[in-house]
This record gives sequence, C-alpha cells and structure tokens, in this order.
Amino acid sequence: MNISILSDPHWIALREGHIHRLQRLFDSNPDAGPFWLFGSEYHLDGARLESPASEVEKALHELSSQVEQLNDPTVFRPLTFECDIYGVHFIDKIFGADVFSLDGAWQSHYLSQPVGMLLSPDLENDPTWQKARDTAEAFLAAGTALPFFGLPTIASALNVGVNLFGQELLASMLSEPEAAQHDLNIINQVLITLHCWYREKLPAAQLQPVVGSFRTQPPGFGQLCGCTTQLISREQYRQFIAPLDAELLGTYPHGGMIHLCGIHLQHIPIWREMKELRAIQVNDRAAEDLKAYWHGLRDDQILYVNPTATMTVERILGITHEQRVVIVSDR
Repeated sequence: MNISILSDPHWIALREGHIHRLQRLFDSNPDAGPFWLFGSEYHLDGARLESPASEVEKALHELSSQVEQLNDPTVFRPLTFECDIYGVHFIDKIFGADVFSLDGAWQSHYLSQPVGMLLSPDLENDPTWQKARDTAEAFLAAGTALPFFGLPTIASALNVGVNLFGQELLASMLSEPEAAQHDLNIINQVLITLHCWYREKLPAAQLQPVVGSFRTQPPGFGQLCGCTTQLISREQYRQFIAPLDAELLGTYPHGGMIHLCGIHLQHIPIWREMKELRAIQVNDRAAEDLKAYWHGLRDDQILYVNPTATMTVERILGITHEQRVVIVSDR
C-alpha cells in the first residue's frame, strides 16, 4: 500500500478525535472515562540498522496496511513506529557499557569503574545516538503525519544507574551518597538532553515516549521508567531520585507518566506530591496494587492499567468507578 495514506486527512482526523477524548480524561471531565487503548507498533531494531531510510520506508508500508483499525469508535488503536535501539540498554550503550544479545534479548555488563566517576558521553560523536538521530531524521523526511514516533528507551536515572553499576549504586546511596548523587545527576542530564532533542525535532502530535501505542498520552506529555524504584526505600527515593524524575518530566509542557511493573507502594505519597507526574502506568505485578494507587494518588493523576489474569477488566472498572483510567486492552 502507498504510504501516502499515512498523511490522509481522514485518518489523521480519526486519530485526533481519539486524542481529544483522551485529553478530556486528562482534563478531569467526569464523563470522559473509561478510555480503551490498544494500538499497533512496528519495532525497528536500530542496533542492526544499515539504512535508516529503507528501514523507515519498510515500517511505514507495514503501518499503512493497518490504518483501518482507526475506524474503531471505542478502542483507540494508534499506529506507532518504535525506534527500538538496544531495548532498555540504549542509554547504557551510550555510556560505554558492553551491550550484547543473549537468546534474542539485549543485555549488558556493568561498568568496571567505581560509582562517583561517571563522565558525560560525547553525544555529538556517539555512534548509538547517531543511529537514533538518523532514524528520526529519516522518519521526518518520509513526511507522513499519521503514525506516532516512539522514542528509544530513555528510561530514568535510577534504571540506567542500576544497569551500569548494579547493586554497587544502591550500596553507594548508603555509604557514599555524594558519589551516587554525582552519577545519577550526570545520567539525568543526558536523558533530559535527549528528550529535548526529540521535542525540538519531532511534531508534538506524533511524538510519543516508549511503547507509544499502549501508553499514548496527549501531546506535550513525557514518560520515564520507574521499574527499579521497588529496590529503594521511600527516604532514598525522596533524597536521590524524586527530584531527578520531577526534573525530567518537567522538560515536557504538561509533565508525564511513570511506568511501573513491580511493588512500588512505598512511593505513592511522594508521587502524589509530584506536580509533574500526571499518569502512572501499571502492568504485571504493579497492576495488582491498582486499588492503592487509585486511592493514594491525586484526582488529576490518570491510571493506565494492563489487565492481568487476576486484575481483570471487571475489577479495574469496579475499583476506578470508570474514572481516571485508561484500560490497555482490545476488549
């Protein structure tokens, strides 16, 4: 199919109609929920990328064959081009970690240096970041206005710090807090730099953070990964990480989302106070704690929930009273 269909005003209008409904949910309109979301993604493996232009063209041809799913009036089914480079180890690679494929999944070795000596990478000459930039430029050059562009996994300062140093980072929070804070600050500034580059280059209507078709937010919202917050106490999060997460989300006009997949309940009081945090996305084990998030967060904080075998759609609707909730399911 000709990729020109991905610039057809008809399909763009359908996408924007769903985005308008989603914005009403974020604006706390009482009749705006629940919102159903379940899109399609093309995952580009940029780590093995030879020609960004040809890979982008291939992706857009595949996505163009799926535009009719936007006709669904109930479930928003956006199309997303995911720039998936080294998976969750994208930033690790930029910081010099040895990233390798094992059984089809990306892994990395810890850095050999001690915590507290991390240096900012030379982004301008970094080959991994160059691949990401080239891919974004190729997407822009294609000129298609319908698909979302899903960012690489820029993650969060804590996620990346644990990827780079493992338990040594966590131990240093207790034994060498200044060293830990130094490296976390360095990481966060790099993450913010990358987010700002994408915000400057990509149209706001098409920019979505990672997993764009299943964590779609209205334009102007960012995202970070909070997976590893389950490893630290509320006090450690407040001292070391919360200011960095707030700063990162604050680079977006309307704040953004934290992704969670484990047990993170100790941080709910801090997240309630974080004005930059507008949404929490829960899947797997984190979804089981939906009731605690529902009652513990602010009324303007939206919950994105991936149903599980035990946290069923029926339970989600009952807990949330069909308010403040995005259900990631095709019904």
